[in-house]
Order: sequence, then structure tokens, then C-alpha cells
Amino acid sequence: MRKREPISAEEPTAEDLSSIEAEWPLIEAELAVLDAEITLINAADHSAPSPLDWRRLRRAEARLTRVAAELAARPAALREVA
Repeated sequence: MRKREPISAEEPTAEDLSSIEAEWPLIEAELAVLDAEITLINAADHSAPSPLDWRRLRRAEARLTRVAAELAARPAALREVA
């Protein structure tokens, strides 16, 4: 079992910030999928999702897949900044 690191009030290190910056495209793509899913849920509650709502979700999912694949294809040294 992995030990938990103690919680500290310290600022993020440059290494932490670099890691977040490297993964930001993936985070952004995941947020786009979440936003499209929320739009679909809201549309289902009010009337029905439009074809444009479904297209937005498909495009966001395709972008997420593409970004995840690009991130996975990076050399291990670049992925394991943290």
C-alpha cells in the first residue's frame, strides 16, 4: 500500500507546474467532454438534445482520444515530470 504524503500549505514547485502544463491539453479536452455531457443532460430535461448537441459530444470525445494518444506517445522522460 502506498503511503500518503503529508498535506502541506506550500506553493507548487516548478516541477509541479511543469507537469500540469504538460497535461493541460488533456485536462482541457476532458473538460470539453464534461461540458458537452452536461449540455446533453440539460437538453434532455427541457426537450431533447439536438443533433448539434450530439455532434458537439462526438467531437469532444474525438479530441480527447486524440490528445490522450499524443500524450501517451511522448517519450517517457517527458511524461514523468512529476
